[in-house]
Amino acid sequence: MYPLKFENLYYKKIWGGERLKRFRDNVPEGKIGESWDVACHRNGISVVSNGEFKGIRLDQLIDIYGEKLLGSKISKERFPLLVKILDSNDKLSVQVHPDDKYALTNEGEVGKTETWYIMDAQEGASIILGTKNCTKEEFKEAIENDNIDEYLNVIQVRKGDVYYIKPGLIHSLGPGITAIEIQQNSDITYRVYDYNRGREVHIEKAFQVMDFRIEGKKSRGIKIESENYDKTYYCLNPHFVLELYDIRKNLLGASDKERFHIYTCVEGEGTIIYNNGEEKLSLGDSIFIPASLGRYQISGSLKLLKFYVPCVPKVEKEILEHIR
Repeated sequence: MYPLKFENLYYKKIWGGERLKRFRDNVPEGKIGESWDVACHRNGISVVSNGEFKGIRLDQLIDIYGEKLLGSKISKERFPLLVKILDSNDKLSVQVHPDDKYALTNEGEVGKTETWYIMDAQEGASIILGTKNCTKEEFKEAIENDNIDEYLNVIQVRKGDVYYIKPGLIHSLGPGITAIEIQQNSDITYRVYDYNRGREVHIEKAFQVMDFRIEGKKSRGIKIESENYDKTYYCLNPHFVLELYDIRKNLLGASDKERFHIYTCVEGEGTIIYNNGEEKLSLGDSIFIPASLGRYQISGSLKLLKFYVPCVPKVEKEILEHIR
């Protein structure tokens, strides 16, 4: 096993743009809204782009190598995560996602818990995260009257911000934002309002899953400083944990036999060195760390997001040990 890179899967969106071309040379023409960078979903499956497995699909690798690739605690039946980069040149729809119970009952797949890391944002860029000063009935009436702005919780964003989006929370990206999206392996979105662009909306289902009790706000994180790098814990739930590594020199790491890891580079560049070779890491690159990889070193001046399916009590214990 070795660190895997994948081909980028690009999707045109009505709200997409051309910002991904700033750090990639393989972006097709048109309004590209999403790059699926680690995916094993019926709507997009990653293909290995490096090493001896080049050209093999992720689902095929899982069938062949199973636990050696995913880890002993991760099921081969449903890959758990989906990693995207979003480019919003226009407003996304005001939308909401269901939880697992609703999604499995009504859509036949898991729900969608997700997190946004703001990779870049033009001055004054904003997102919608939740509602304000209204009941569900008042919000529905505002949609019918094409007058929802006063009830939307608008937050100005900057590069490096993190936002945790639970199922049931109304949300949308505004123009001028490039974001990393880490989520459950689901492609379910219920559009609540789409600015009269003619696309289907899903009012009935959306109002069945909306939760007006969830507060939309920026994640503060818990930062742990060390000599060669700083580590910030941003998000922890049963579906995934999100950590940010700000590496000044190097990071010594090791794979986990129970679960795979994924890193995405959000700033700078570096190299991951492992037993049988090395791979470069540049802005926007995602790399998959197989459960059986072993020890490795990441060198350079760079910032990396790390995400994986956690054992929640284990990560909680690790955080408490750091902050005591």
